[in-house]
Amino acid sequence: MELLNKSFVENKKSKFYGYLYSITSEDEVNTILNDLKKENKKAKHFVYAYRINNIERKNEDKEPSGTAGMPLLDILKIKELNNTLIVVVRYFGGTLLGRGLLTRSYREAASKLFE
Repeated sequence: MELLNKSFVENKKSKFYGYLYSITSEDEVNTILNDLKKENKKAKHFVYAYRINNIERKNEDKEPSGTAGMPLLDILKIKELNNTLIVVVRYFGGTLLGRGLLTRSYREAASKLFE
């Protein structure tokens, strides 16, 4: 597993930290998530999507369905990436963003990983 890039987005005081990894197994995904949770103890959400050998998985981590994990998985599909993990760690800023802004924030944090 290798960290390839990081990104940052802020909307209405919520902070979204994006991470892009090269991975080869689901065990690596679990290790990365555990490490990020240890490093970001005050974060509220750890949303991710990955593709390994064309197996696709996503996790919304208690965000509204379709607003977080799906946008990340869509980016992996559009870019035709395999053996790749995107994680976006969200620190809640105290203001509800609504489905539209929430989805855009996750998508933007993931898209910035490829700039």
